[in-house]
Amino acid sequence: MNSILIAASIVMLVLLFLKVPVYLAVLGGSAVYFVCNPSANAIIFAQQAITGTESISLLAIPFFVCAGIFMNYTGVTKRIMDFCSVITGRMHGGLAQVNVLLSTLMGGLSGSNLADAAMEAKMLVPEMERKGFSKEFSSVVTAASAMITPLIPPGIAMILYGCIANVSIGKLFMSGLGIGTLLCVTMMILVRFVSKKRGYEPLRTEKVTPKELGTAVKPAILPLCLPIIIIGGIRLGVFTATEAGAVAIIYAMVLGLVYREMKAKDLAQGLKETVCTTASIMLIVSAACVFSWILTKERIPQQLTEWIVSTIDNKYVFLLIINVFLLIVGMFIEGNASMIILVPLLAPIAASYGINEIQFAMIYIFNNAIGALSPPMGTLMFVTCGITKCKTGKFIREAVPFYILLIINLLLITYVPVFSTGLVSLFY
Repeated sequence: MNSILIAASIVMLVLLFLKVPVYLAVLGGSAVYFVCNPSANAIIFAQQAITGTESISLLAIPFFVCAGIFMNYTGVTKRIMDFCSVITGRMHGGLAQVNVLLSTLMGGLSGSNLADAAMEAKMLVPEMERKGFSKEFSSVVTAASAMITPLIPPGIAMILYGCIANVSIGKLFMSGLGIGTLLCVTMMILVRFVSKKRGYEPLRTEKVTPKELGTAVKPAILPLCLPIIIIGGIRLGVFTATEAGAVAIIYAMVLGLVYREMKAKDLAQGLKETVCTTASIMLIVSAACVFSWILTKERIPQQLTEWIVSTIDNKYVFLLIINVFLLIVGMFIEGNASMIILVPLLAPIAASYGINEIQFAMIYIFNNAIGALSPPMGTLMFVTCGITKCKTGKFIREAVPFYILLIINLLLITYVPVFSTGLVSLFY
């Protein structure tokens, strides 16, 4: 490997560990390469930084971010929470079950795990504590369930992966629906066992009457139709994944008019939040595209593929090594940044082993989701603990059963392809 590239990589990693913003760390490492390498034209640095963000598919990111933010201003969250309370009311764990199911349903609306965790930490954790749940358990359930959000369409991670690896975003959405449901069900089972052991009571003991069910379901029907509209529209060819984002915005604004809860000031604030969130994502995309160009120029993907294929002759061993590697990377590097740098390296290798592109995509995204919950730099953990005032050490100890559950789910996705490709094969 070129010594200049090694120096550039070291600079980038050092900056990341010093908690310099991700895009500046990646640009810093890339700048070292261009400054120290006489054969690299500095104009390419600017060209790659700009052209890397010009993909039409990336337009889906601001659209879905905007739709998710508008949803939060339309009163959708409370309506879906009431619906979840009725559905899970008789289960052990009460509000903890509501927390998990709400994350799953809101994942199809917000697309952002951090936004979901912040919202539920403010709305549900105080109420959970009043009902007798410990602060640590309430915080862990909130952060762990927010992991489901990037797996449920229209998760931003799936859009980014589809753009980088040239994989059908519609198929990724369909696969994510199955994996998100798997994680939701297994997490609710775990919450039930823990809650029963600790004596966390259900919200209610009597059966739900048809009238109560109808009262809860009716206000939630329109919001819950959004994921169906998105996936159905893409599958039927009515619109592309990018156009689906624009449809989602219009749908969110229609709900705002129907419920009469989104005001003009909310519209302005929502647009401001959209710009800020999109800018932070696109800066990372721009910086990572420069570094990806450097890796391609130095033929790192090709050399890495040749070395791995000649060293490991079993795809199952390869998948195990990749999982361990990605879990470690996820502990230190933000998911979107690692995706843009590593996917161009790893996706061709996975393809050379005959691994389904959708399956590998979901393995990668699931690893990223676990990384967001893992110390020392887990963003979900810090966002949730920052709002609930839960000590990080207590959070990690409480989260051990959830980490075990996540590893079990990861192994199922890795070695039982039907979990990631079953729905895709059925609908495509």
